[in-house]
Amino acid sequence: MTTVRLTVAQALVRFLAAQHTERDGQRHRLIDACWGIFGHGNVAGIGQALVENGQGPGAPLPFHQGRNEQAMVHAAVGFARHKGRLSAQAVTTSIGPGATNLVTGAALATLNRLPVLLLPGDVFATRAPDPVLQQLEVPYAGDLSVNDTLRPVSRYFDRVLRPEALIPAALGAVRVLADPAETGAVTLALPQDVQTEAHDWPEEFFAERTWRVGRPALESDVLAAAAEAVRTARRPLIVAGGGVHHSEAEAALRAFADVTGVPVASTQAGKGSLRFDHPCDVGGIGHTGTAVADALARTADLVVGVGTRWTDFTTASGTLFPGAARFVNLNITAFDGHKMAGLSAVADARAGLEALTGALRGHRVSPDYEAEYTRSKQSWERTVSEAFAPHPPDADARPSQTQVLGALDSVVGDQDVVLNAAGSMPGDLHKLWRTRSPRQYHVEYGYSCMGYEIPAALGVALAAPERTVWALVGDGTYLMLPTEIVTAVQEGVPLNVVLVQNHGYASIGGLSEQTGGERFGTAYRYRDQDGGYTGDPLPVDLAANAASLGMEVHRAATCEQLREALAAARASDRPTCVYVETDTEPDVPAPGPEAWWDVAVAETSTRPAARAAREEYERQRAQRRRHL
Repeated sequence: MTTVRLTVAQALVRFLAAQHTERDGQRHRLIDACWGIFGHGNVAGIGQALVENGQGPGAPLPFHQGRNEQAMVHAAVGFARHKGRLSAQAVTTSIGPGATNLVTGAALATLNRLPVLLLPGDVFATRAPDPVLQQLEVPYAGDLSVNDTLRPVSRYFDRVLRPEALIPAALGAVRVLADPAETGAVTLALPQDVQTEAHDWPEEFFAERTWRVGRPALESDVLAAAAEAVRTARRPLIVAGGGVHHSEAEAALRAFADVTGVPVASTQAGKGSLRFDHPCDVGGIGHTGTAVADALARTADLVVGVGTRWTDFTTASGTLFPGAARFVNLNITAFDGHKMAGLSAVADARAGLEALTGALRGHRVSPDYEAEYTRSKQSWERTVSEAFAPHPPDADARPSQTQVLGALDSVVGDQDVVLNAAGSMPGDLHKLWRTRSPRQYHVEYGYSCMGYEIPAALGVALAAPERTVWALVGDGTYLMLPTEIVTAVQEGVPLNVVLVQNHGYASIGGLSEQTGGERFGTAYRYRDQDGGYTGDPLPVDLAANAASLGMEVHRAATCEQLREALAAARASDRPTCVYVETDTEPDVPAPGPEAWWDVAVAETSTRPAARAAREEYERQRAQRRRHL
């Protein structure tokens, strides 16, 4: 057996550079690049190995310098999502806070079924220096480190305590990364001394390896049952989830809708599965859904979920679908296929939709049903246009948040990508955004993580440099994680940040008011004489902050100025920020929620607001159904 002598870190880097995925005859690098921030736990191991590997875009494993460990994971996740989970990125950190900063990003990746490889440094395997700087000592367990916080948020976790253990650990890691039913955050904890140890590795370990990503087909009896369920349904509804995009099943879904006329609603992750103006597209569903989609959900007798996890926002906390509704769940994961007591149709979304379309040739929903949702769709489009339009005669008024989206809607091209994750904007986007292409809409609402937008936009821009990328952020989100603006400037990535200033947590402020919390602690204002936060807005200048980080900045005070600023940003070849302060009490507010969301309310209170909120809570909660 021929061997090559390398350190563990050098061997891992060489191994990762040789891994590929293949689907439908197209081959992709599994690990496209490695993000990193170096400290004593990885600088002499993975850091040295990356230097030895070569630097820059042409290196076997290119390196990106990050500013915050959580943000690096978000960037890698944004990259992986845009690549359809066929290509991912790695993230290396030191031990201690560098490693624990990965936890939020890892949870987001695993919850959203998106691959990212985490390579945190760890304490010495030999325990010769003990304790080391940043080591958490656990009195009852000598084999624990802070990296064990990553276990519950990882789909695969291993600690490489000896050089020869790298081979099974690395193979196990990439197996999970490449498996669409198992993927998520994958962690290889690397003790800092082991990273630097040399070993004689078999050359076969570094041979190019291709992990085939198949398209599992529906079993024949399941296909027959699913087709029969659609044929016999009077009011069927498709709910398209993120699995449609991951499987590149958009064309198959369009063909199914064209043949059957079944209306298609979408989750946050599935929005864009059909273009917004397709006759069967009825928009977002659930708590942040459209009036048309939620009305159809309330009267559906069959619901076909394609690649959805059935979260509480989609089901309106179990109140949206009638108790008589049957469910068919087409999903690559059996765990999700069995939800809602549905027929579990475990298969690749594209393969399953193609088979179902073939089995339903000649079948179409009734003309009355089609005419009904068509009229409702036309009515909702008028609602969208009204929310987006500037409202004269006060041309100098600040734009509302929906008018910000309307201005962006008038500027973007079909292939632009719009990112968001938290606050009130995901709800407005889910209801109102007119998605033109499958990957234009990128809202991370599985973990709804503030701070995701800017680093994820950087990841998307690296994945698709030909596309214009927009990160929509409120002031609360911006203040949490603006760090990767510096990375975008350093790398010359022309992402656009639309920075909306509304002086606080608008979404949670509204939720607080609805649930008896009286907007406590949700405004960014000075304290008043009673100690609350109802004074004047804070004199922060986030536009100046963005400029100080290297961005080109355009300030907009009116709808007309906003459209001009967005057009200038789209034409720029630099990282650009459009800053706008919004009207928090517009003449035409955003459409309200069409379905409930369960946020528990205090059962007893001396305050009238909380008592009234509890009464409404009890009324809504009584409508919850369990599908058995």
